[in-house]
Amino acid sequence: MNSIAIPVSALSPCHKLPALAGLNHTPQTLLLGQERVLNAFELLCKTPNQHMFLADFAGVDRVEFIKSLMTSQTHLADQYLFSTTPHDNQRNFSWSSHCDDEKLATKNQTYQYLSGDIKRADLLGRFIDDKQKSAAENYIPGALTQCHYLFICAESLWKREGLWNLLLDILAKKEFKVHSSLPALPLNCKIILVGSNMQFSVCWVEETKFPQLFPILGEMVNELDLAQHSEIEYATWLTAVAANVNVKLDQSVLTSLFLYSSRLADHQLRFTLLSGQIGQMLAQAKAYSVSEMITAEDFQLALEQLQFRHSASEMLSAQNFDDKFISLPTDGHMVGQINGLTVLDTVEYCYGEPARITASVHYGDGEVADIERKSELAGNIHAKGMMILSACLYRIFGKDAPLHLDANIVFEQSYQEIDGDSASLAEYCSLISAIAEKPINQSIAVTGALDQFGHVQAIGGVNEKIEGFYNLCERRGLTGSQGVIIPKSNTQQLNLNLKLIESVKAGKFHLYAIEHIDEAVELLMGIKAGTPDEDNDFPDDSLYGIVQDRLAKLAGYQDEETSFFAKLLEKMKFFS
Repeated sequence: MNSIAIPVSALSPCHKLPALAGLNHTPQTLLLGQERVLNAFELLCKTPNQHMFLADFAGVDRVEFIKSLMTSQTHLADQYLFSTTPHDNQRNFSWSSHCDDEKLATKNQTYQYLSGDIKRADLLGRFIDDKQKSAAENYIPGALTQCHYLFICAESLWKREGLWNLLLDILAKKEFKVHSSLPALPLNCKIILVGSNMQFSVCWVEETKFPQLFPILGEMVNELDLAQHSEIEYATWLTAVAANVNVKLDQSVLTSLFLYSSRLADHQLRFTLLSGQIGQMLAQAKAYSVSEMITAEDFQLALEQLQFRHSASEMLSAQNFDDKFISLPTDGHMVGQINGLTVLDTVEYCYGEPARITASVHYGDGEVADIERKSELAGNIHAKGMMILSACLYRIFGKDAPLHLDANIVFEQSYQEIDGDSASLAEYCSLISAIAEKPINQSIAVTGALDQFGHVQAIGGVNEKIEGFYNLCERRGLTGSQGVIIPKSNTQQLNLNLKLIESVKAGKFHLYAIEHIDEAVELLMGIKAGTPDEDNDFPDDSLYGIVQDRLAKLAGYQDEETSFFAKLLEKMKFFS
């Protein structure tokens, strides 16, 4: 067995499954792993005149999370807004915990969450100037008056610029005016803006009042680390999420849920905390279920149907490969050509797709040209990867003299913008193949990023990339020689589908994990890379020795062929 081959046991997470029957969730269960938010909220409760920004993320059930956060607080006593008349006979209002006949309003709601089309009256309330009624009868309180804590969707407020500025002004002055016939009402409410980290950063930089008014940040995390928490805690969290969507879990579904959650977290030792997304999948599984409890079969069917609904572009891509509109061989050997791996992201769904990368070389001044970049079809990160590739090439072969070659590298039949450095390993291998004129095994696809010293670094979307190439090979027929090379640092993210794992187990497909570029070129071209001597010369029969020889020929450094007269003079010296 190849020493860099990944064992079957490492292709998916291995979890300890607790018994669901003995698990009991509480209203605070949804706060699992959110120590930063709890710390920030506790500080908010203790500090006067400071407000908080709750940074969450897409995929979280925001309403249920806020409800859980508030249940962690003790009951708050009602407070009353009443009128006072000091010595200057100017009517004012103040808050008290004691009820008074002159009260204007009562603060009796622990919290409220405002989002969507927020209006001024939702915040401040309304005042009907009816002379026949008292002030208390004319005033219809808003959220700032009724609530101890007010959660506001930052995006919704941002869309109403007037309300945004009004809120900042209220917080700065600590009072607000409802109507011209009423004095300003004192603010006695904690504000928690709820939005993304990006919104917090933009507000912090662009709004001069924001850092003083919202100094407390409660940052949610979107995944749970099993090094700090247990499977039992997470299983309890899952039962709480299920209860929110009126779903009951069968013991058999736990394995599928753990694998799905780990896949969303993109790590074998982590689980997702996307309560909204998990809840949606459980609700969909319930729709397919024929019993009150959803089973592993129900959840698996929901996942398959989800993929079916979102995979139209993936299906069209597969048809292009099957109809040979896109040329990409998965067997044989070719010089200067390699199968790289890409991920196509359609926001809500992503899938892997192989890409044919080719390289050509000729005499020149040492430039490695990126055709994608020159044609404005590549992003800055891809350009950076190409520069690192060039630096790596010069580190090995250009220490003592410049390289007298030009190279062109291109993603064949690529008609949309690409970005990222995950193809730099494949591009390096195709370039070495083109220089040495050694063929590459086309049945093995490659993904990985490089540093200047030839170390292979982690990339994103490793599962989608592997499955994308496997699906193509399976449709064409598995030969037993096909496989994928990935960075060793990505093995902790592997969470592959069962069909692929079974193929690896049967020896029909192979996965390799490497740490250095030399391991990749040796596997792909079937020849040792070689180790340099003290003069940085590689053995003649090694891959890098062949590359050095070709570079020397391009530079004109090779020994000139001995002429007939020179050979004759050598013989005359021998006989003399």
